[in-house]
Amino acid sequence: MCGIWAVFGSDECLAIQCTNAMKIAHRGPDAFRFENVNGFINCCFGFHRLAIVDQLYGMQPLRVKKFPYLWLCYNGEIYNHIKMKNHFEFDYQTKVDGEILLHLYDRFGIEKMASLLDGVFAFILLDTANRKVFLGRDTYGVRPLFRMLTDDGFLAVCSEAKGLTDITHSMSSPAKITPFPPGHFEVFNLKLSGKVESVEMGRFHCCTDEPKHASYNNLEGLGTGFELETVKKNIRILFENAVKKRLMAHRRIGCLLSGGLDSSLVAATLVKLAKEEQLPYPIQTFSIGAEDSPDVAAARKVAEYIGSEHHEVNFTPEEGIRVLEEVIVHLESFDITTIRASVGMYLVSKYIREKTDSVVIFSGEGSDELTQGYIYFHKAPSPKAGAEDSVRLLEELYLFDVLRADRTTAAHGLELRVPFLDHRFTAYYLSLPEEMRVPKDGVEKHLLREAFKGMNLIPDEILWRRKEAFSDGVSSIKKSWYTSLQEHIESEVNDSQLEKAAKLYPFNPPKTKEGFFMRQVFEKNFPGRHEWTPHYWMPRWVKATDPSARTLAIYKPDKDE
Repeated sequence: MCGIWAVFGSDECLAIQCTNAMKIAHRGPDAFRFENVNGFINCCFGFHRLAIVDQLYGMQPLRVKKFPYLWLCYNGEIYNHIKMKNHFEFDYQTKVDGEILLHLYDRFGIEKMASLLDGVFAFILLDTANRKVFLGRDTYGVRPLFRMLTDDGFLAVCSEAKGLTDITHSMSSPAKITPFPPGHFEVFNLKLSGKVESVEMGRFHCCTDEPKHASYNNLEGLGTGFELETVKKNIRILFENAVKKRLMAHRRIGCLLSGGLDSSLVAATLVKLAKEEQLPYPIQTFSIGAEDSPDVAAARKVAEYIGSEHHEVNFTPEEGIRVLEEVIVHLESFDITTIRASVGMYLVSKYIREKTDSVVIFSGEGSDELTQGYIYFHKAPSPKAGAEDSVRLLEELYLFDVLRADRTTAAHGLELRVPFLDHRFTAYYLSLPEEMRVPKDGVEKHLLREAFKGMNLIPDEILWRRKEAFSDGVSSIKKSWYTSLQEHIESEVNDSQLEKAAKLYPFNPPKTKEGFFMRQVFEKNFPGRHEWTPHYWMPRWVKATDPSARTLAIYKPDKDE
């Protein structure tokens, strides 16, 4: 997990432009470097490093003797780099996982290179011999990337949009800063002036397709056909494989544990594999919430059952309200449910950074989208509609849950790993018959639960625990975080302000005082950048004005039962 930044064709002095790269210093607290490109005085790379793999040669831009004309800045982990290196008999100079990009690009070109990477990544690759610049981002956008391209061909790229907002350029109007689309690569011609011209934008992987790298990794025991027992076994094999490959780290591994199904499966599998791989330390798990919250109680139960070194982080509504603006600045979003759920994750990440030595953090993101885990899926008009919405949610993860998970952990220099978004696991799950994936017997994610039934991986009551709205799960039984937040906002926003919301914010106008308050904070920090949140996250097939599960008639929080 790092921060990457680059400019090509800057009209402004690079020393001034480089100060913008310091705005993402939190992403890489271990070291940083700026490097000009030989022969192109107005092109520059900036890099903030969090050292996870190869402590010695991991600084970037990464360059090796074999390809002196290639410059690589990337943020991510390539889990199959050793498999690829051995398969193609590449001659490595470092132990850095990213070196595989240089060899694959040299052998196959950019599109095949990107499609053979099993991992999460955002990259900027410069080829001075062929005068090309390439950008690329993983299938689900687990690693962030933003680009800014002016009419006259000045390109600036950064892990977070805040590293681009104050970059100076010769255009009279502000240049658009857009998130780079996940699963895509882009090719630019690099002119002698250092300016660029975009010549191709292509998609190298779609979540419903089996990834190209799968054929280089033979997994034993995988069955064919859709017989239930075969499918359940395949789900277990692919999920365990997803966790196992993510153990690649030289730093201590921990896991977020909410006590819900997804994080419990991740934590239990992680603890099991850590013992098998003989990691020299116990796995630390972390939960957050009010002392008497349902999530904290459930997480405690799971931690005892799996034998992790468990940490409980208590937070009060006052603490949550205090960090709201900080959280919105890190997120670069005004989406209501994203901000609400980010506060707890931001505070638990802060605790992990300050009080422990865990740096690589596993989490359960992606499961709700993949396995139709949101409560509103009970209302899907047909299995086909449910399956289509599942894909829509996965393709939009980079705007919502994955954005939240990256920014709240990166804010504190931690590196997130999300096994549920493993390319191969997701492609397999999405290939299953639509009828198999729907909620069943009134329980969402039925197939996933069924797959782990009788495995004794986690307690049965957790395996079948209903989904909590995040802000209910972390809240005190006496008063929810949601209620406390609404009370605070009532004191900050009056009725007449809300009435004028549509006039003040014609794009995506907020409909509630909470939405108005969050938009106000966002616009104060990022004026006019509303396109970063193209729409609000909202449930489907139900009349909803609020994104939370709490407002759905089909939602029953634990504490009401």
